[in-house]
Amino acid sequence: MRRPMIPDGVENSLVWDLLTFERLMTNRVIHWIYWAGLGLVAFVAFGAVGASVGIALREGNLRGLLLAIPMLIGGLLTAAVMGLLWRAFCEFYVAIFRISEDLHALRQAEAPSITPLRNLPPR
Repeated sequence: MRRPMIPDGVENSLVWDLLTFERLMTNRVIHWIYWAGLGLVAFVAFGAVGASVGIALREGNLRGLLLAIPMLIGGLLTAAVMGLLWRAFCEFYVAIFRISEDLHALRQAEAPSITPLRNLPPR
C-alpha cells in the first residue's frame, strides 16, 4: 500500500491523524471507555447496596436482615467480578493495538532495507 503524501506542517495535527491511520488513537479512546464502564459497574454496586438495604427496611425483622446480608455480599462480589472482567477486556484491546503499533514501527524501521523481487538479478 502506498503512503499518502503529507502536506507541509500537517504531519502532527489531529485532523491528519483522524484522516489517516498512521497513528492509532484507540489507546486514548479506550481509557475513556474503561472509565465509563467502571462507572456502570459502580452503578451496579450501588444498586446491590440499595436493594439489600431496601429488603432489610421492607421486612423490618430478622428475616429481612438475613435476606439482605447475602444479597449485599453477592451484589458486591458480582460488581467486583464485573470490574475485573471489564479491566481484562480493555487491557486485551490495548494489547492488540500496541502490537499493531509495534508492527507498524518494525515495518517502518526495516522498509529501506527491503529490495523488491523484480530488482533481484536472475539466477
